[in-house]
Amino acid sequence: MKRSQNLRSLAAQAIDQVMEQKLSLSDVLPPLQERVSDKDKSLLQELCFGTLRTLPELEWLISQLMSRPLQGKHKVIHYLIAVGLYQLIHTRIPAHAALAETVEGASVLKRQQFKGVINGVLRQFQRQSDSLTAELQQHEARYWHPEWLLNRLRQAWPQQWESIVEANNHRPPMWLRVNRRFHQRDAWLELLQKAGMNGFTHHNYPDAIRLETPVPVAVLPGFADGWVTVQDASAQGCVALLNPQNGEDILDLCAAPGGKTTHILEAAPEAKVLAVDIDKKRLSRVYENLKRLGMKAEVKSGDGRYPEQWCSGRQFDRILLDAPCSATGVIRRHPDIKWLRRNNDIEDLAKLQREILNAVWPLLKPGGTLLYATCSIMPEENSQQIKQFLHSFADAKLVDTGTPDEPGKQNFPGPDEGDGFFYAKLIKAS
Repeated sequence: MKRSQNLRSLAAQAIDQVMEQKLSLSDVLPPLQERVSDKDKSLLQELCFGTLRTLPELEWLISQLMSRPLQGKHKVIHYLIAVGLYQLIHTRIPAHAALAETVEGASVLKRQQFKGVINGVLRQFQRQSDSLTAELQQHEARYWHPEWLLNRLRQAWPQQWESIVEANNHRPPMWLRVNRRFHQRDAWLELLQKAGMNGFTHHNYPDAIRLETPVPVAVLPGFADGWVTVQDASAQGCVALLNPQNGEDILDLCAAPGGKTTHILEAAPEAKVLAVDIDKKRLSRVYENLKRLGMKAEVKSGDGRYPEQWCSGRQFDRILLDAPCSATGVIRRHPDIKWLRRNNDIEDLAKLQREILNAVWPLLKPGGTLLYATCSIMPEENSQQIKQFLHSFADAKLVDTGTPDEPGKQNFPGPDEGDGFFYAKLIKAS
């Protein structure tokens, strides 16, 4: 049995690693969760995700409550205070418990000298919470986004930026993909309802179901048998547009963790699929997903910019390019994206996408289909990227996804919708 741990100190350490070392929360959090009991895992996740989601608000409050910020080796105490404020504002944890555990976190972090500071700041917030909350509404910090990202969203989407920000600030819905090899979507939905859970279908994507309330996957009917997979609705839109067919040679590029690879094989079980990703570590997830669903695909590690290193001259009927991107469409699932991305990353990523797109176009057979997709909402990575590509390649024709002047289909995150996602379907001239 695991010893009781101070969750607030663990959360502060995780946030410190994200903010100061620029490590992904998905890499930092699992080892910390291994140190706590099963019942505490979800609370530790909530403290980490919630604090990172609301960090601009918490940082602003700390600036009002402390005359001098904590820096250097003591920055972890700054994040411990942020965790304390998050509990007081955004959770139902009793205030006395939040205070006591957060103050005790300083001892666990071997910073006992700051216990009085933490206690004083949190109690001062309790006394001034009404006036501070009112004043906060006059500051950009109320949007919970870094300034550079807010500016880009306002510029790119003057009509939609506020609803995008609002969606980013909420917990994401849980979407499922029904495996059509076992059940049609509506038949599985009946099984879900018989198990005492409610779900809602998607108006565009034929395999998608949104759960009314997220649940552990183990309680989903037939999960262990491959009847259903957790996958966002917008990600499912890739295979709906790709329209894979049995007997075709299909390339899934940037394939990890394998959700789209397995979706292709559910739609076309007799297709010959090559799944390629540059990240060898993440490719293990592709193998895991294929194994759980009882499927086979060829899996290779490779850089999309240099197909000659992994392709062996092979050509494909269809290519799904889920290009590396800023991931600005999935912030609600990964709030650390707001702090790991920088303003100049967008141009760098657009350049990388362009290199991959140009490199893999020759791999497509005449008459074949290439679906370019990103989980970004930045025009530089999406519509502007495809407009430039169409200008450069005369044998590329855009179909089913916008016009040459306004290319692509852009999804925005929404409370009952999928994540932010972009698609452009290209056909190569015969």
